[in-house]
Amino acid sequence: MAFLDSVLNNSKKFEHPFTHWELNKPLTNEQIEEIVNADIANPAKHDLNYDGTRAIDGGEGKFREGISDGGKALKFRCFITKENSNKFPALTNLIKELQRKETYQKISSLINKDLSKSFVRVEAICDREGFWLKPHCDIKEKLMSCLLFVNKYGENEDLGTDFYDNNLKRIKTLPYKDNYGYFFSSGPNTWHGMEKKHIQKERRCLQVNYVSFQTDWKVD
Repeated sequence: MAFLDSVLNNSKKFEHPFTHWELNKPLTNEQIEEIVNADIANPAKHDLNYDGTRAIDGGEGKFREGISDGGKALKFRCFITKENSNKFPALTNLIKELQRKETYQKISSLINKDLSKSFVRVEAICDREGFWLKPHCDIKEKLMSCLLFVNKYGENEDLGTDFYDNNLKRIKTLPYKDNYGYFFSSGPNTWHGMEKKHIQKERRCLQVNYVSFQTDWKVD
């Protein structure tokens, strides 16, 4: 129950530039190992350049609205599904923790959104040199947005997510520290992204969402 324990005992709330929480040590060692070892294709080896979105071969986020697998960019994305869950037993345990009423009710009380009919979506991420993410607000179907960092290669802490105000002025950069992260609820002023920065080897993360559309993992 590392995630819930982090929310309850090892988190801090911030109000600027929008309401969010930072989390310390939300992952177990086994979950971190699975994130580090997840097999995720390198776009550079497929003659693709990062385009400021996560679906680099599938268009911008609006195109993927309501699509649980991320759309056409699946080969560059590693969602944890029932089909591949046997390869990710520790991350599947995290999903089960997120499905539990104790967990989602606590998150629901913090972000002031009803998660009782939501679904869990979890994606292992590996960003490489050239990655950037244009400032954006998440689609409304993402009821809770969360990114957990895994920094095992001494990457610069500046590689965390950038938060912006409504004028798209960068206000804050979340530190890319190992076993650290943040969450917030989608809204019209939740501008975030990542400026173009140097990645020495790779930027591993775990994206965790409660969503309103169907995935393999409905909450209990």
